[in-house]
Amino acid sequence: MEGMDVDLDPELMQKFSCLGTTDKDVLISEFQRLLGFQLNPAGCAFFLDMTNWNLQAAIGAYYDFESPNISVPSMSFVEDVTIGEGESIPPDTQFIKTWRIQNSGAEAWPPGVCLKYVGGDQFGHVNMVMVRSLEPQEIADVSVQMCSPSRAGMDQGQWRMCTATGLYYGDVIWVILSVEVGGLLGVTQQLSSFETEFNTQPHRKGLHGPYPFGQS
Repeated sequence: MEGMDVDLDPELMQKFSCLGTTDKDVLISEFQRLLGFQLNPAGCAFFLDMTNWNLQAAIGAYYDFESPNISVPSMSFVEDVTIGEGESIPPDTQFIKTWRIQNSGAEAWPPGVCLKYVGGDQFGHVNMVMVRSLEPQEIADVSVQMCSPSRAGMDQGQWRMCTATGLYYGDVIWVILSVEVGGLLGVTQQLSSFETEFNTQPHRKGLHGPYPFGQS
């Protein structure tokens, strides 16, 4: 498209132009990848459908539509709170992955934003968690319940923030797992959770007989 300032690989675009594929899922997946997961599959299908499923024309339509006047939320990844580099976890173990993120923009996030799984290993069945609207420069922790794979090795997955209208924004945030037999992460998280629960329970001396920690 003339005047479109987008760095796309012309050989790649030519390859898809010549494909003549009718597999819409392939086109949607490639469109989403070319945009760096900035749009969800439904949004990709919208632009592809309006351009008769021509990938190059759909890319052009998307960038024409994304006017500079549209305010896109900002999000910066701050740090891993759990599952940092070098931590290991046993196979088939439940754990909680927590990231620290920040609204790095000048405006509050719109309502209805969420954190979504976008690629790699999902580590369980959860693919989305709702996130409260952060004020400018506000920092918050976001957690997802996950489960490690059944085999040992290194695994990784990618997540991104997404608006209620389907626009992805901010840094891609990662979960990188070292799955090892005898890994300690699951045990340390369980101990930490138990300690927190115990320290917040009222001390009811004598109510539970011989059970020093009470009964759940």
